[in-house]
Amino acid sequence: MGRGRLTPNGPSTTFQGMSDVPTDTPETVTESAPRPRRRASDLARGVEVIQSYLKTLPPTPGVYRMIAVDGSVLYVGKARNLKRRVFNYTQVGRLPIRLQRMVAETETMEFVNTHTEVEALLLESNLIKRLMPRYNVLLRDDKSFPYIMITKGHDYPQLLKHRGSRSADAYYFGPFASGAAVTRTITALQRAFMLRNCADTVFNTRTRPCLQYQIKRCTAPCVGRVTPEAYQAQVEQARAFLSGKSRDIQAELARQMMQASEELNFETAAQIRDRIKALTAIQAHQDINIEGVVEDADVIAAYAEGGATCIQVFFFRGGRNYGNRAYFPSHDKVLEVEEVLAAFIAQFYDNKAAPPLILVSHELPESELLTEALALRAGHKVELIAPKRGDKRRILDHALTNAREAHGRRLAEHSSQARLLEGVAEVFGLDGPPQRIEVYDNSHVQGAFAIGAMIVAGPDGYMKNAYRKFNIRSEEAAGDDYAMMREVFTRRFGRALKEDPERARGTWPDLVLIDGGLGQLGVVREVMADLGINDVPLVSIAKGPDRNAGREHFFMPDRAPFQMEARDPVLYFLQRLRDEAHRFAIGTHRARRAKAITKSPIDEIPGIGPARKKALLHHFGSGKAVSRAGLADLEAVEGINRTVAKKIYDHFHPDG
Repeated sequence: MGRGRLTPNGPSTTFQGMSDVPTDTPETVTESAPRPRRRASDLARGVEVIQSYLKTLPPTPGVYRMIAVDGSVLYVGKARNLKRRVFNYTQVGRLPIRLQRMVAETETMEFVNTHTEVEALLLESNLIKRLMPRYNVLLRDDKSFPYIMITKGHDYPQLLKHRGSRSADAYYFGPFASGAAVTRTITALQRAFMLRNCADTVFNTRTRPCLQYQIKRCTAPCVGRVTPEAYQAQVEQARAFLSGKSRDIQAELARQMMQASEELNFETAAQIRDRIKALTAIQAHQDINIEGVVEDADVIAAYAEGGATCIQVFFFRGGRNYGNRAYFPSHDKVLEVEEVLAAFIAQFYDNKAAPPLILVSHELPESELLTEALALRAGHKVELIAPKRGDKRRILDHALTNAREAHGRRLAEHSSQARLLEGVAEVFGLDGPPQRIEVYDNSHVQGAFAIGAMIVAGPDGYMKNAYRKFNIRSEEAAGDDYAMMREVFTRRFGRALKEDPERARGTWPDLVLIDGGLGQLGVVREVMADLGINDVPLVSIAKGPDRNAGREHFFMPDRAPFQMEARDPVLYFLQRLRDEAHRFAIGTHRARRAKAITKSPIDEIPGIGPARKKALLHHFGSGKAVSRAGLADLEAVEGINRTVAKKIYDHFHPDG
């Protein structure tokens, strides 16, 4: 398989490896502004561009990209026969209006040749997620799912929540629909199996049991209160429970409880009883199950109305319900729900393995091809079924009900949000409802760990994938709100000018809100003037007397300060935006501060491993005391010879 770029003036059919597919995609994507109406001459020119490639296109499977004059990707498609599929775009009389509009905007095309149509489908879904083409079905909200992880390679493995890439150094159980579900399950698992969740660095330096041991959530392996063999038995029980063998585990615990009771060991019996209760609590939150299905399965149901689609995904692992999540993919209103659902599934499993069974609410086009692609990506057999009756159909009907209700809530929220954005435009004199609002705030403690924060909101609510934090680099700026604001805006819009000077990616704001007063507004105006930007509306929000909500003053360039009616819904909306920026800034600042606090100065000394670090901390009590110790004091520590002591001393006293 390979890739090649063909141009009308000089087509090339040199194909290279698929790994060469470009990844320089925009950081965030928003709905672009309506484009000007295309004329018949534009459509004829687009057809001419497409026809110029037909002579050199092979009749083999592959992926094609249609690209606009500004370089943005309009559409990514796959084909069993590239030549035939591209030829279809030249038959404009047979194309729907949507595709005619796309052809009229096409300036150039790129192609990837693959060995099979399955490979083309896999590559297509990958490119759609990377490039976010305007005319494809887009899965915008695709954050990673949390898993429960049990580590390997240690006498006393950890029980943790995990997001991100997976490695062979741990066992993973999930996915769960939310972080809250994982946290709740881990808490119950700790009560049931008493596995540690502390970091190895903490584990290696403990000298006495921590609070987790006192509240009976850990057996204190850090200080030898449990043997590796006994702890490993706890781990195996936890793994078996998470793998779907909950009944076997509970039966074994019940047997142990009865035996302890018969032996009059009532304390042990009570502890086992509490463990059984903890396992029951987990199952109480997983009350929707598929009768007769004990393996891993996903249930995916789509509901479409009014040109919008809601897709509900339920996760079942080991026969237990791990929660559900609603998605609202972006797509053209004329697409059928089956097309949207098929495109969603291909993108949804692009970065995760599909389970052995997927139940869907509709018969999908090219179902066999999609099934083969999912199996190839997952490395095991996958069944894609649209049941018509029975227990599996009942669980799908339940998912459809959830999708319909979520769709209704979404429409109500969008209607309300649209009215609020219209109100914002009216209050601030904008040309129309803003599609992208950026809100800025700063956070620090006496200049330490200074953070600038930007949140983004639009017609769909908060756009959290577009949030940005700015670690303040200038020591002079830290603690000075004006200087911090100057640095944040210089970096934000200086980068925007370099990466998107034509404003084609939709990453430029229609309105900027600043948490501050007239002074902050003046600083931001100076920065924007220096950068040559004079068409971005700026508004500063100053808290009222005694910081009372409802008495805010608003400042805008060339306009007298003003207030809004205390009960105006638009004011409430702006307050929520400001509070969200403040929350994000404070949270980011605290995370940075906490990371710095937990970091020991000993960690920075090369060649000092966990054993020596533990010996130093036991001897001196803290990393700060180690940094103040003399050479002779360091040599007195067990396991620290003169050479190592000199290395430690020189690290903290580089000037002698």
